[in-house]
Amino acid sequence: MRKVFLLRHGRPDFPLGTRLCLGRTDLPLGTLGRMQACRTARWLKTRQFEAVYSSPLQRAVETARFCSDDLCIHPDLREMDCGDWDGLDFEEIQRSWPELYAERGKDLTIPMPNGETPDEVRSRAEHALRQILAETTGDALIVAHSLVIRSLLHDYSARIPYASVTVLGDPKTIGFVPEEPLKPALAEELLKAAAPGEKIEAHCRAVAKEALRIAELLPMELDTELLASAALLHDVARLEKRHAETGAAWLRDLGYEDAAAIIERHHDHDGTKLDEAAILYLADKCVLEDRVVPLAERFSVSEAKCLTEAARAAHARRLEAAERLKAQVNALCQTEVVR
Repeated sequence: MRKVFLLRHGRPDFPLGTRLCLGRTDLPLGTLGRMQACRTARWLKTRQFEAVYSSPLQRAVETARFCSDDLCIHPDLREMDCGDWDGLDFEEIQRSWPELYAERGKDLTIPMPNGETPDEVRSRAEHALRQILAETTGDALIVAHSLVIRSLLHDYSARIPYASVTVLGDPKTIGFVPEEPLKPALAEELLKAAAPGEKIEAHCRAVAKEALRIAELLPMELDTELLASAALLHDVARLEKRHAETGAAWLRDLGYEDAAAIIERHHDHDGTKLDEAAILYLADKCVLEDRVVPLAERFSVSEAKCLTEAARAAHARRLEAAERLKAQVNALCQTEVVR
């Protein structure tokens, strides 16, 4: 029996990280959204789709392209027009329309000022669905938006997370987010989806290689798959402020707590316990761009970027931690594993 799969787009690139009321406002995917879309697409690619249809909005099209390069754009799959609320943050909406905001919190079928009604959205979404069913005989994938998917379900209370899958006619598959254990192959795809830039990607791969080299020489039990995966993604948020914390938050959102805990510590470490986080920290401090170098060289280059007393103190603390870890590794291995 043929099936229709509905995929909600990944998390958009909200300005300043603040969630907005999005309808016709056309934002692209953010980095986390691309990683969400990438992982869900891996699950969807195990299925055969005769065609992939998408809303014309950027966040949907970008999500759909993780599933297929051959897309059919259908204008009636666009998100609800949110009228006067479109593109505003929710705090502003609550301040300006307190009563209506409270009412919609209880009943999403109440229309927004000068926006589309749920009936109008359902009418055009069902029109699109009928056309898609007429054009295909096999399974189809539709990439759309939360309110469009809810309207096709006739259930505005349904929970439809970012990059989740809903199968029409299957009550067990509503808002399903595919989970996949984090292994190096998936980490590599997530890194490519995040697209932090060629230099950062090369650095991440070099750090992963160095971390595994150190781990394999150490006479201790370590989770090398976890280490390699975390190392590949340790600088996934390198272009963001507080990149270690941001990258860890993204991994936690994806459900990878163990990797997040390691990534969170790759920029700062106390240099005591020798574990996966410590090895990633040390490997990162041994790699300059994509070259393995002695610690002294790596820290000499980074010291030149420290322009304040606080930055210089933090730099000295990180060097001391790296030296302590280096000493532990070399002592355990009884040779100079780390220079």
